[in-house]
Amino acid sequence: MNSLGSIDFLLEDFAKYNEQVAIIWKDESFSYKNILQRIHKWRNKIADLQSGTIVGLEGDFSPETISLLYALIEKNAIIAPFDINHTEKNKKKYEIAQVDLLIRVQGEEDIVFTEMGDGMVKNILYKEIIENSLPGLVLFTSGSSGEPKAALHNFSKLLDKFRVKRKSLRTINFLLFDHWGGLNTLFHIMSNGGTVVILENRTPDYVCGLIEKHKVELLPTSPTFLNMLIISRAYERYSLESLKMISYGAEPMPESLLKNLNTLFPAITLQQTYGLIELGVMRSKSEDNGSLWVKIGGEGFSVRVVDDMLQIKSDSAMVGYLNAPSPFTEDGWFMTGDAVEIKNDYFRILGRKSELINVGGEKVFPQEIENTILEIPDIEDVLVYGETHPLTGKIVCAKIKYAGTEAKAEVISIIRKYCRSKLEPFKVPVKIQLVDESFESGRFKKARVDGR
Repeated sequence: MNSLGSIDFLLEDFAKYNEQVAIIWKDESFSYKNILQRIHKWRNKIADLQSGTIVGLEGDFSPETISLLYALIEKNAIIAPFDINHTEKNKKKYEIAQVDLLIRVQGEEDIVFTEMGDGMVKNILYKEIIENSLPGLVLFTSGSSGEPKAALHNFSKLLDKFRVKRKSLRTINFLLFDHWGGLNTLFHIMSNGGTVVILENRTPDYVCGLIEKHKVELLPTSPTFLNMLIISRAYERYSLESLKMISYGAEPMPESLLKNLNTLFPAITLQQTYGLIELGVMRSKSEDNGSLWVKIGGEGFSVRVVDDMLQIKSDSAMVGYLNAPSPFTEDGWFMTGDAVEIKNDYFRILGRKSELINVGGEKVFPQEIENTILEIPDIEDVLVYGETHPLTGKIVCAKIKYAGTEAKAEVISIIRKYCRSKLEPFKVPVKIQLVDESFESGRFKKARVDGR
């Protein structure tokens, strides 16, 4: 392996792209030449860093964190990215990842190095990465139902797919720094000479303003944010004519929301994506703009369904969890936990098995009930969850954000009547609560655990 390790091909491309704009951050443009210069600066600053050092990189997307990230990969470090906005929550993750060195990037001029290593014997899963002088990546699940799980990757396997050149659109990097969705977008755009527009916040007005100002062509985001976008009507206050594609993933898309998006933005391609921190992001193709059926897989991925649950085999699969049992079958397939329906070569993601509500032995997926309730006028958002019941095991409950003027009792009656006309009796919510708050988490996903 040469001195540039797993990113030699990326840095060689940066030199070719030279004066092209790589990053727009705080309305300032940074060329590929500038990013290469910053990588070189960091190469010198971390010259003494040993291969295999576990580095916690706490920050958000910026020219400095991006350049430092590339330099750490080049040094064959094992990198655990952390969101700078959740420093307190990150402390437990430092321990799980066994971080040796924490680099906290609070601003371009405010970068703090803290030695963390305590001599503890490293997790056995690190052995293969360290002994083969490979870069590593540690990504954490959300931990919404318990301790977050730490997925260890051979970083070079995740990066290999970026050797294949693809079309690059001017893109807002909406997804977060500590999640593969955000990193995958970054590497895809920069490996193809595109421009990444970096956010300082993720409010609908701010995002739409950046789309207009910087002629953004691609917005990769979540259904939760798209729902916020429509509720806020921010799209009416800005020109989004440059936008060619909205890609969505991270959680199921409500049918009513997709229909609304398709009506509001007929000229924009709506592309469903599918990826997991344990496997990476797969190539996907929606059946059509208004369809929730999606074809997933592509080179390096194989897909099968066992007992209505999706399983995937991937060349870029993680080495394993640092703090949880293996989720792989004996023959190497990753058990996603996602229930699916199949139609020819297309899949429809029904929801996570962990979200399933067992009502007297009957299976209920929250998404189906949410989709039904969202068909009712003036319903802005719905969170369906299960509560323990002595007779049926669980009952279906719903928190609903309502924007109309009718009395609460009348609204609840309308919702129950509509659900009874559309759903089987055991799926009709027993408990309905009208609320004012929204349901998104800090990751712009529906925070289902809050309703349990």
